[in-house]
Amino acid sequence: MTKSGRFTDKYIMNLKPDIKEYWVREGQGFCIRVYTSGEKAWYYIYTFEGRKRFMRLGDGGYPEVSLATAREKFDIAKVKVKNGIDPLAEQDAAKLERSRTPFVADFVQEYINRYAKEHNRGWKEIERALRAEIVPRWGKRKITDIKRRDLLIITDEIKDRGAPVMANRVHAYTRKMFSYAVKRDVLEANPFMGMDRPAAEKSRERALSAPEIKTLWENLEKARMSDNIRRALKLILVTAQRPGEVIAMHRDEIEGSWWTIPAERSKNKQAHRVFLTPLALQLIGTKDGYIFESPADPGRDAAGSPLPAKPYEVRTMTHCIKENLPHTPESKVEDRLKIAHFTPHDLRRTAATCMAEAGTPGDILDRVQNHVTKQKQGVGHIYNRYSYDKEKQQALETWERKLNSILVGTTGGKIIPIGNAKHSGKP
Repeated sequence: MTKSGRFTDKYIMNLKPDIKEYWVREGQGFCIRVYTSGEKAWYYIYTFEGRKRFMRLGDGGYPEVSLATAREKFDIAKVKVKNGIDPLAEQDAAKLERSRTPFVADFVQEYINRYAKEHNRGWKEIERALRAEIVPRWGKRKITDIKRRDLLIITDEIKDRGAPVMANRVHAYTRKMFSYAVKRDVLEANPFMGMDRPAAEKSRERALSAPEIKTLWENLEKARMSDNIRRALKLILVTAQRPGEVIAMHRDEIEGSWWTIPAERSKNKQAHRVFLTPLALQLIGTKDGYIFESPADPGRDAAGSPLPAKPYEVRTMTHCIKENLPHTPESKVEDRLKIAHFTPHDLRRTAATCMAEAGTPGDILDRVQNHVTKQKQGVGHIYNRYSYDKEKQQALETWERKLNSILVGTTGGKIIPIGNAKHSGKP
């Protein structure tokens, strides 16, 4: 504090948590509350109509709510009390009105936290799209003010910049969010029901040919991407598993030559066992924790402790492909991979196609890829608890032999090096 008793940033930063929370007062009701967790929150303590009131100044803690911001809010509240207005009651009424008719930015947060995280494995992509495309345009508008025309304008803008698929995604994500708003009694009706998709999409049918597989495998070594991403892309091809499940692989899920994808990470919410061939094990390496751990700082919690590490995301793999492979005629990206454009999921489809060509029966291929088939949905599945591990192992071993022959080529020779066989864990 200064000699006059006013708070300073240095003083506030040096306040340490104790075994019990405590208050520090500057004067005239302006104070800060220090919790045992280390969080610090600004308050205005005053008396109104004979009742002592505790008004929190700002939605966050210090330093998110700075000393200057807290002091400004305190000064405003103090004037209101002087003029016979209860600022806390006014704040509570505003919050009630805000919750009844939320702003779009607030409702996006509610939708992500209360619905998308629980019901959609791809909630991070939904959140990213809504925050990138919807919140900047509608964030400060009441959700009840949004009309059909508003979404048409946004999707047209996205299409015009050459992203028709993203236009469809934003359309779908926004319509779903507004349907949720109807269920929450925020809206009477969804203004986007019955709207056509903004753009036509081609079905995903891309599967790499044998020469493309060989070319890609060789050129991935020269591509501008981390070794983690390089190995993850190859592992999708080797295991025929979903990109999201591969990139988030954890050492705890691996036991010997088997990888168990837990139900909570599986697209169909069913645990899935994947046989790991020698090539797959070489790509995985010996790292503990997340096999493909992101180097990004995961941040810290409210107490200042480091948060757990996180794996890379699928969109990072997609971005790395685009950075090494022109995906439009106008692209100025250097072609380092030397094949037609593909996505991470196309590698899974490629593996499935090659396995079918090698004679893997369709029902076994479905089990290798953890597809929900009619056999797995029916009553028979309830009683049939056979794991099909033997058949899945045979299918993946057959696929590895075929992949090795593709990589070696018809003239013989050594297999192209996969990269570093030993991985210390650093990206």
